[in-house]
Amino acid sequence: MAETHGAASNASSVERNCRLERDIQRILELTAHLEKSGEISSARLADLRNILQSPFFHAVKEVYEHVYTVDDSFDQISPAAAAKATVAAFAAAEGHSHPRIVDLAKTDQGLGFNVMGGREQNSPIYISRIIPGGVADREASLKRGDQLLAVNGVNVERESHEKAVELLKSAQGRVKLVVRYTPKLLDEMEKRFERQRSRIHQQSPEAFMKP
Repeated sequence: MAETHGAASNASSVERNCRLERDIQRILELTAHLEKSGEISSARLADLRNILQSPFFHAVKEVYEHVYTVDDSFDQISPAAAAKATVAAFAAAEGHSHPRIVDLAKTDQGLGFNVMGGREQNSPIYISRIIPGGVADREASLKRGDQLLAVNGVNVERESHEKAVELLKSAQGRVKLVVRYTPKLLDEMEKRFERQRSRIHQQSPEAFMKP
């Protein structure tokens, strides 16, 4: 029974890949048509076509597929993966960071980093500190300023801080993270939190007295 399920899963995976490749091919055909018609800047369309055909685009697509394949509904996965991969590829071409996968071996001391932010703070979740001597520090694959996008295939882009911490704490063995390096956004978030703390401290002492 398990073998039958595995074979069906593999066949489904092959079908999904073929369908996604067909979608990308349709986009390429559409850009060629628009370029000939002159409706859109040919230079921009040429950029899009080059990106869609590049090894880099397919590498980014694989990262997003890793994040979104937790959902069995492929009709919803493939457009999201392809669309986000296209945006990421354009962003990278213009000097912005692109997502990457970080694989860490969890120990009794944890993964060796702290996070801040979350949905309740109206902010993405960031790696705020790499603990010296910890797993993340020794493997040197994670950076302060990395935005946490997924934990073991679970998307945390819009999750609460508590949920992200729970996923990290409950993970066992090797933990696969999808991250994107955006240190400027982390710096801005920390400055915002510091301003909030300053306003609280400027309030009257009575506000902090216990009842």
